[in-house]
Amino acid sequence: MAAALFADRIPDHADSVEVSSAGLLEGGTAVPEEVLEVMAPYGIDLRAHRSRRLTQPLLEGADLVLGMSRRHVQEAVLLDPPSWPQAFKLKELVRRGEAIGPRRPDQGLRSWIDDAHGHRTRSTLANYSDTDDVEDPYGGPIAGYRSVADELAVLTGQLAGFLWPEDG
Repeated sequence: MAAALFADRIPDHADSVEVSSAGLLEGGTAVPEEVLEVMAPYGIDLRAHRSRRLTQPLLEGADLVLGMSRRHVQEAVLLDPPSWPQAFKLKELVRRGEAIGPRRPDQGLRSWIDDAHGHRTRSTLANYSDTDDVEDPYGGPIAGYRSVADELAVLTGQLAGFLWPEDG
């Protein structure tokens, strides 16, 4: 849901951006019916989407790696240690974006991400805190899926606004 919502919020004339999604479970699974239902009001049809497992080649060269929880970021950094400076929980990056402000017109995307990374250390990945986690609604009631979709719509809209403020 997050990848589809973020891709939907990226301006057409923005930097060349490829948004993809991967998770920690085996790939090849269709999205749950609940996801199809809650994404429909956003005009997003995920019937053709199939899950895929996060791999080191998917992470190589990524400008930005977003996880919904600390565990997602931990796994990404374990698979591809050089991805650490651009690996964030979505809520964490939005929070950091609020602190540093939107990307300046003369600032590259990677420079803004570097500013957002700041002085974070890998040791933060060892400390348990679900403060910046997005709840996983899988297996729960449809209301949980709606709530998460709404939260992700706000977060991805905020992030897109920080990265491409002139379009905001």
